[in-house]
Amino acid sequence: MKCYRIASIPGDGIGIEVIAEGIRVLEALAALEGFSLQFKGFDWSSARFKATGAYIPAGGLAELKTFDAIFFGAVGAPDVPDHVSLWGLRLPICQGFDQFANVRPSRVLPGIASPLARGKDIDWVIVRENSEGEYSGAGGRVHSGHPEEVAMEVSTFTRAGVERVHRFAFALARSRPRKHLTLVTKSNAQRHGMVLWDEIFYEVAKDFPEVTTNRVLVDAVTTVMVLKPASLDAIVASNLHADILSDLAAALSGSLGIAPTANLNPSRRFPSMFEPIHGSAFDITGKGIANPIATFWTASLMLEHLGEAKAAARLMKAIERTTGEQVFTPDLGGVHDTRAVTNAVIRALK
Repeated sequence: MKCYRIASIPGDGIGIEVIAEGIRVLEALAALEGFSLQFKGFDWSSARFKATGAYIPAGGLAELKTFDAIFFGAVGAPDVPDHVSLWGLRLPICQGFDQFANVRPSRVLPGIASPLARGKDIDWVIVRENSEGEYSGAGGRVHSGHPEEVAMEVSTFTRAGVERVHRFAFALARSRPRKHLTLVTKSNAQRHGMVLWDEIFYEVAKDFPEVTTNRVLVDAVTTVMVLKPASLDAIVASNLHADILSDLAAALSGSLGIAPTANLNPSRRFPSMFEPIHGSAFDITGKGIANPIATFWTASLMLEHLGEAKAAARLMKAIERTTGEQVFTPDLGGVHDTRAVTNAVIRALK
């Protein structure tokens, strides 16, 4: 029996709740499909940071590297500055393991109502460059506290980084029925890094003649997503732009509580990390009403990455059956709690 070693990092807030439910579903599915999953939990969280001064202990990344995949909940707490928590946990893993392709699919699942009249036309996958760009960490502050204080956030784009994410996005677009890829930049105003993005995109496009393309400025694409959702298929954008657009895509699909994410190291030199998009959501932590659907969809992406395509498809069918029966948490207008949704998905697996 094939066994996969999975590092579980629930993190903060509802991450602790939904990752526990995700493990329940994955273990039930593995038993049905004839493989096994060995989970090891890591207490890397804001609670640990406040107790020890570090999210990740010494040697933590070296240990994490030995796993087949990482199942991540969320990071962020009301009493820890957001930049401290993000740079303390999630970004060191993404950047340290060169998970340069962030993949976020979006579509309206059965039974879910989109706020858009044409919501059923949403069937997108957003590819986000995940290792540099606006979140490279380059920059600094000088003259702190003085009237002449300066803060610089330097967007860093490299030819190698941009080209590899474009090649990944083109290959992904080629695998989809419509074979269409939209480039999103802001090259009219950002005349250096974003123009480089445009130039490399069209250089790479020559190697993928079967993929049709178009380019839309980031501000304009928000209106396209709302008014002409059927015109979009695969989308590639920089770290910041795709981060924002994928949240909009999740909301247009019904809720942040259903949206998955895969942080991929396509070379498989390092493990990839899989996380729901919704964050730690301390406003509902402990109430038992967190939507676990995003975690289950994320789990399906993880199984696909591990090579268990049949199990991944089975899990997606169970998710769709559950949402089709409108077994919903309150964020989707339902009356069910987290555990009830999990139980429904496990029943649907069988």
